Amino acid sequence: MKPNVEIYTWSSCPFCRRAKALLDRKGVEYAEYCIDGDEDARDQMATRANGRRSVPQIFINDRHIGGCDDLHALDANNQLDPLLQPESV
Repeated sequence: MKPNVEIYTWSSCPFCRRAKALLDRKGVEYAEYCIDGDEDARDQMATRANGRRSVPQIFINDRHIGGCDDLHALDANNQLDPLLQPESV
């Protein structure tokens, strides 16, 4: 099974573009939730993200990864690729 990757974004956010670029370089498919001006969606994101309201917020298999810097730190520490491996059923 492919990993379930979700990312909450704003269309004009440079950090969102940077996080998506990393996922794109890795060939990862993800669900993007663009929440521009949608406070209800932002509240839902914050609930999932332990109160964090900044974007992007990234989830892999329902695990909260954090934002752009968190995603890049995982990659720099060779901890991102294992999270993106297909799960055996």
